[in-house]
Amino acid sequence: MTHAGSLTVEASGASTLVQDLGRPGLAHLGVPASGALDRGALALANRLVGNPDGAAALEIVAGGFRARFAAETWFAVTGAWGELRLDGRRAAPYAAARATPGSVLELAAPARGIRYLLAVRGGVDVPRVLGSRSRDTLSGLGPEPVRAGDVLPIGAPPEASVPLLDQEAAFPPPEGPVTLALLPGPRADWFADAAHRALFDGEWRMSEQADRIGARLLGETLARRVGGELASEATVPGSMQVAGDGRPTILLADRPVTGGYPVIAVVAAASLDAVAQMRPGQAVRFRHA
Repeated sequence: MTHAGSLTVEASGASTLVQDLGRPGLAHLGVPASGALDRGALALANRLVGNPDGAAALEIVAGGFRARFAAETWFAVTGAWGELRLDGRRAAPYAAARATPGSVLELAAPARGIRYLLAVRGGVDVPRVLGSRSRDTLSGLGPEPVRAGDVLPIGAPPEASVPLLDQEAAFPPPEGPVTLALLPGPRADWFADAAHRALFDGEWRMSEQADRIGARLLGETLARRVGGELASEATVPGSMQVAGDGRPTILLADRPVTGGYPVIAVVAAASLDAVAQMRPGQAVRFRHA
């Protein structure tokens, strides 16, 4: 296998995982798709360095990351918006930049959003598991979480060149309230009218209980009109399950493929990237898709 260099991780921050577009189509085996939570940020970072959209990159939560390049390498950082430094000098986010042999890249805590996506030209070339290089945090499939001292191989450069951009392609996550589009869930009729009004008219915030499996929301309790148990049924990314205490949780990429709580609504696919970048305490509003 030919590698174009490597990335030696000196500090991995709160969480750094290898992610690509995941392993869809395996739910019948009990395997969720996984993959980058902010898929748009992954695709953009890869396009900025000439990679295919699904090349493996690093998903870095909350900054605190530092790594050294072994060879000349183009890279781009998208998703969360924060201070980047290459060899101690400020580097632009949402833009391709060239590291030289021995260059050190540092990502500070983000000012907006929470998940950086770091793409390198050629992709992070770790072994595939079930067709994907993504880490699934629920099942443990895929490469181990990235730790300080890890040396990550970089794949051969793609045929496409690094594109020339006339303007910055920067769309940082918002600082204020985030509006998410909702579709009716398969068990919407299990909930009282007041619960549906509360969902769209109430005040909601992201809780600290948020990871790649699901994001729990703080707000009103959502009362059911249908009691009793629900047999486990299939879930999709964005499913809003409501537990017995009436609190909703948005299921994300590493969710179980089935669940036993009723789903009142489903976050539209176009809004899921925004969920990936929400910080604890950030306000969220819902609208009909």
